[in-house]
Amino acid sequence: MSLPKPYTDFKEYFPELAQAFEKLGVLCKDAGPLDARSARLVKLGMAVATGSRGGIKSQARRALGEGFTVDELRHAAVLALPSIGFAPIIAAIGWINEVAGEAA
Repeated sequence: MSLPKPYTDFKEYFPELAQAFEKLGVLCKDAGPLDARSARLVKLGMAVATGSRGGIKSQARRALGEGFTVDELRHAAVLALPSIGFAPIIAAIGWINEVAGEAA
């Protein structure tokens, strides 16, 4: 999986900040009892809830690489429907489908 150019540019311009950010991610992951699979779905759900196209696509790419099915990712997005509404879910599922198409 390759990183998006804006992030690799950020790492080039601000290497210490990027390193601290990546360490923070590891510390957050290790801070509690959730297994890696649950944590990935939580991260996808947060990306869906915030409407983050890049976040949704990134989490979907990672999840597919970790063995999740596209149906599992779509279901994770649909769980947010009562909370955030129809239009954001349609967008999220579209971005998940784009990633699945790229992976196929």
